[in-house]
Amino acid sequence: MKAFVLAAGVGSRLRPLTDALPKALLPVGGVPMLERTAVRLRDAGVSELVVNAHHHAERVAAFCADLAGRLGVRIDVSREDALLLDTGGGLKKAAPLLSSAGPFFVHNADVLSDLDLRALMAAHRASGALATLACRGRPSSRLLLFAPDGRLAGRRSPEGVEWAREPRPDAEALGFDGISVLSPELLPLISEEGVFPLTRPWLRLAGAGREIRLFRADRWAWHDVGSPERLAAAEAWASRRG
Repeated sequence: MKAFVLAAGVGSRLRPLTDALPKALLPVGGVPMLERTAVRLRDAGVSELVVNAHHHAERVAAFCADLAGRLGVRIDVSREDALLLDTGGGLKKAAPLLSSAGPFFVHNADVLSDLDLRALMAAHRASGALATLACRGRPSSRLLLFAPDGRLAGRRSPEGVEWAREPRPDAEALGFDGISVLSPELLPLISEEGVFPLTRPWLRLAGAGREIRLFRADRWAWHDVGSPERLAAAEAWASRRG
């Protein structure tokens, strides 16, 4: 089983910590976030990881080479040296390294969670969806909108509401965890080019009647390490877990 780990972010809100260190290598509880993510994925059955890199890409690549040996997994690095491609563009660039497998995880390196990854994969396989997105009820300026049957219906952002098809007044607004499972069949359907978020093809494909489905993650802890305050909260959570 494979996984794509998004580790290319600059981490501008965490400066000066990220001036000389890739955001994905910031330690939480003494362990770099990328390593924490890789360990959880390995423990969920992943044997091959693809990690994208942009900010301090050389350090990310060197860390991955060492980490692969320590964890007993294969790690390929998809470098975005010239331009940070966002989540969708990054996945499209890395697609040749992922398309030969079955369903694979996509996991932000700066997300810490105790989400049951095996349950997420099982739900994805059972539904036959193109993508299964771990989401929860939480405040956010950017939310995904799901119909009562769990299908992606739209998204809400500071720019407004965008519907995949027709407006759904019964849609539930949920925050995306930055953790998902994708089927390899999705990869050749990504027609977008350049820099773009994964939400763009997800909404387009949902609008065309393809299954982009919800996995409720509310019962599990979740930390998005995007600011000094959130880093401190993640540190406290990690210390309680031991």
